[in-house]
Amino acid sequence: MSMFKKITLENGLRIIVVPQKDTKAATCLVLVGTGSKYETKKISGISHLLEHLLFKGTKKRPNNLDIAEPLDRVGGIYNAFTGEDYTGYFAKVDISHFDLALDVISDIYLNSKLDPKEIKKEKGVVIEEINMYHDNPMAHVQSLWTKLLYGDQPAGWDIAGTKESVLGIKRKDIFDYMKNQYNSSNTVVCIAGGVGSIEKTINKTKKYFSKIKKKDTFRKPKVVEKQEKPGLILEHRNTDQTHFLLGARAYNLFDKRRWALELLSLILGGMMSSRMFAVIRGKLGLCYYIKTAASIDPDAGFLVTSAGVDNSRIEKAIEAVLKEYKKAVKAGVSLKELKKVKEHYKGKMALAFESSDALASFYGAQELLENRILIPDKVCDIINKVSLRDISKICQDIFRPEKLNLAIIGPVKNKERIWKILRKF
Repeated sequence: MSMFKKITLENGLRIIVVPQKDTKAATCLVLVGTGSKYETKKISGISHLLEHLLFKGTKKRPNNLDIAEPLDRVGGIYNAFTGEDYTGYFAKVDISHFDLALDVISDIYLNSKLDPKEIKKEKGVVIEEINMYHDNPMAHVQSLWTKLLYGDQPAGWDIAGTKESVLGIKRKDIFDYMKNQYNSSNTVVCIAGGVGSIEKTINKTKKYFSKIKKKDTFRKPKVVEKQEKPGLILEHRNTDQTHFLLGARAYNLFDKRRWALELLSLILGGMMSSRMFAVIRGKLGLCYYIKTAASIDPDAGFLVTSAGVDNSRIEKAIEAVLKEYKKAVKAGVSLKELKKVKEHYKGKMALAFESSDALASFYGAQELLENRILIPDKVCDIINKVSLRDISKICQDIFRPEKLNLAIIGPVKNKERIWKILRKF
């Protein structure tokens, strides 16, 4: 499992190959170190629009069907995604069709036409995507949460941008952005699965990606975090449920405490036997969905619990979540819980890594975002070393009024009562 090979070409392009025994699948993933945090207000949403446009046609494959059909014909899974710090394109196929996956993904990455007619059409598609997320309170409350934490800076804007910013993006903006960001030193190509010879795979990948350009990349602005007291953002909507996110600012990817933070999030609300699930759904019957998760980026991080509850019971639910946070501060977690969650973490990882796309993401994202790669065994070692004291210190550090934040969507009548609950924390 721990065997992988990484090479860096003269132009700075990094290629990683992670061979997997006993699988007939292979994934080709291209990751670019750019996303919404690299944008200005004027072109907010450009990373995401560009991700869409790369599937609209190249010189060799003039339209979107020419890209999709060959992969559909072999039952391939292919897609792309845009985050705040990265953009990714991948295809996963039966190993006998691996050359096709490499060919298509390198072609869209290197030779997209960015046809003006397609740009116009795709802006409409993206706006429908923005509308879809906005109409879904469970998704939209997450946008409110990042807005509350980071405000009017790239980290606080929606990844998809706004309708106005998307409509305002010019073809020249897209070309300039792509030329700056999609370059050799800012790109990682990760191949995982039943590829056979590592050397052959590297040479083949080199051949497909050799034309990638070398250029300096635009650096993103630093994320600014300022807070002195609890934060609250509330959007009034006549929904059948009130959705909320309640959590605390925490640590970034380069902070050693991130591992203990992940374990803490699992203990609090990351599994069906977790505390939040057992109390707030199981005992109190307040919600259908509830989960706690840690989000850990290169420059910021947080731990947050999300749930959807009956409109009349929002205050009760907020109090119940805060009570669990307080309990964690006062008493930490038990040795039994810590043992369980470590095995849970390692077991989940083993299951995920049966699939080549999860492996490609695991290796590729570390290389791209952290400039280093920890093999799964090394991650297990780190997880094994997390102590009760580590978790206890984190609880005391993050669960404080000046790090606490709450985002709500729903027909909330009394904002003042919610403020009161928060201030009591």
